[in-house]
Amino acid sequence: MWLVYWADHLFPLVPFYQYGVMPGDLDSIAGVVLMPFIHSKAGFEHIFNNSVPVVILLAAIVYYYRSVALRVFLVSWFGTGFGLWLFAANTNSYHIGMSGVIYAMAGFLFTSGVLRRYRPLQAISLFVAFLYGSMIWGIFPTESHVSWEGHLSGLVVGVLLAVYYRKQGPQAPKYLYELEKEMGIEPPDLEGMWKEKVARANEQELHDQKVRMSEKEEQPPTRVVYHYNPKTKDDRDQQ
Repeated sequence: MWLVYWADHLFPLVPFYQYGVMPGDLDSIAGVVLMPFIHSKAGFEHIFNNSVPVVILLAAIVYYYRSVALRVFLVSWFGTGFGLWLFAANTNSYHIGMSGVIYAMAGFLFTSGVLRRYRPLQAISLFVAFLYGSMIWGIFPTESHVSWEGHLSGLVVGVLLAVYYRKQGPQAPKYLYELEKEMGIEPPDLEGMWKEKVARANEQELHDQKVRMSEKEEQPPTRVVYHYNPKTKDDRDQQ
């Protein structure tokens, strides 16, 4: 981006903006690839405002979604430009800049974090919403010199990528019962096992009581014999 911006100033007679996307124009189809490199020469604001989000969002995608990061970035790049070329209504202007790709990456990070229900990714989703939540107004035609169609195209591409790759990349950890359910293993019936254990304990107690009663019946009754030796009246008187 910055090299092209520098070259644009070195060769002022070359209209770099014509390498952008003019919707519906077959001659500008190459702009699908070249558009994100080109920025306005009227100051640093345009390219600087696009450079910082690119670094932050792309770094987040590479770090947290390493296995699909390259595919997400390339589809965001080409898909945004092609969607702009195909559906944009403003066919008399060239669209330039990286902002459409930024919307795609932000849309992917936010939607993916919501869909995966994984706390670290949800935190990234909230982080993106906190930093770039105001970007949502960019998808509406509020300013004539802003490519709101490119922003909208990028956001749609990012959301679709998040849905498509929702089962790839980092996933929320699963509990054992969830894995068993996926493998077709029925979870143990804990309530039934408890009832069976209680029933066996009751049966054992009843059996023990019967054994104790039978042992008592088999034993002979205990006989108590008292021996009484009565004393005579003379003996009592002597005492």
